[in-house]
Amino acid sequence: MSGQANFFDQVTQYFSEAAKFTTYPQGLLEQIRVCNSVYRFDFPLRRAGGEIEVIHAWRVEHSQHKMPVKGGIRFSPDVYEEEVMALAALMTYKCAIVDVPFGGAKGGIKIDPKNYPIDELERITRRYALELTKKHFLGPGIDVPAPDYGTGEREMSWIADTYAALNPGELDALGCVTGKPVTQGGVRGRKEATGRGLYFALREACNEPDEMKRLGLPLGLDGKTIVVQGLGNVGYHAAKFCREGGAILLAIAEREGAIMNPKGLNEDEVFNHRKATGSILNFPGATNIENSAAALELQCDVLLPAALESVLTKENAPRIKAKILLEGANGPTTPEADPIFRQKGMLVIPDIYCNAGGVTVSYFEWLKNLSHVRFGRMQKRHEQANELAMLKAIEAATGRKFTELERASIARGPDEQDLVNSGLEETMIAAFHDLLKTQRETKGIPDLRIAAFVSAIHKVARSYMELGIFP
Repeated sequence: MSGQANFFDQVTQYFSEAAKFTTYPQGLLEQIRVCNSVYRFDFPLRRAGGEIEVIHAWRVEHSQHKMPVKGGIRFSPDVYEEEVMALAALMTYKCAIVDVPFGGAKGGIKIDPKNYPIDELERITRRYALELTKKHFLGPGIDVPAPDYGTGEREMSWIADTYAALNPGELDALGCVTGKPVTQGGVRGRKEATGRGLYFALREACNEPDEMKRLGLPLGLDGKTIVVQGLGNVGYHAAKFCREGGAILLAIAEREGAIMNPKGLNEDEVFNHRKATGSILNFPGATNIENSAAALELQCDVLLPAALESVLTKENAPRIKAKILLEGANGPTTPEADPIFRQKGMLVIPDIYCNAGGVTVSYFEWLKNLSHVRFGRMQKRHEQANELAMLKAIEAATGRKFTELERASIARGPDEQDLVNSGLEETMIAAFHDLLKTQRETKGIPDLRIAAFVSAIHKVARSYMELGIFP
């Protein structure tokens, strides 16, 4: 446990380093740093064979400077209290960085979902929701969970249904959780949001002239080689959008090993191969790398860890050859590795910024649930009519006639997916330039990670001061 407990300490180390670049009173900084509420509870589960198993669970609310608080629920046999605390703290800073008006939270249940049939998983999830509701740790204006490792749309729909059953007549009950199926109040684009956000973050960084010149790389994403660790939801979608944006997917690493092809891989084909064979190894045309950790050390332009925390350490950091580190997972880099990356001159795009796509689109889903109307429903046809009128005006002025195909592609009006993607893109672009500005205008900030923490501290501190809690 001593090694595990370091994760919250790691987050605290980053916070403390960033706090040196602020002038806030120590009491205010301490209030921002600590977890406001840590709820640990246990409940019994009767298994199919009749035996009773005690389930261990947590919900941590790190900061209530804005309400509701927000953060995922993970099902993992390795989950522990300090990990949940660390992830809740990261959620606070993440929401602040991308200007999503939530406090940070996180939840965890110490189980391996693969070891439980669906009916038992449902009972565990519903009991978890019941326990949270009883203690006022769940609700659209209180605490709004989302999927994380080991959970998905199914579990979120169980939580929403349980909360609604316990609160009959509550109009906004569906807003108690995000990441739901679209038919149950979810929003289009949520599943791929984190991966798409990573793509937007990388694309923006690769279009920054000063940074690319410093790294000795050409402008733009086109042709840049990427190594991805993890082919789960985040890694898969990030690989997909980056490849479609012109990058070359050089290698993919998973638990069983890694594969590499200098000509590029297709994540869909690799995913289907793994589904059919149980492994990404022996993929046609690719070279096997038996030790998946070795893939992190390949020569590439971009390294994208999208699986576990603490995979880049003081031990392997000197052997990392990537020029850009795009952190898809939460906490993939230890504080001891960061100085080594700085010395190498790497561009580290930190997790608390670049994997914020999920919470950004969760915010859109929450707004949809509170407004009770699908995005695009009221304006789609109106905008389409305006665009058609503009095309007719262009035709009249120029004499050029648009084909029906051109007319349909130009004048169609935005649907929910278009608006969600547009909002996510705007969020990721604005936040990236805010972090660059913070780093460049504050003397001594060594990298974007510390700039991100500084930005988050400023925003959370202002919220507390505006509440009148601190002068």
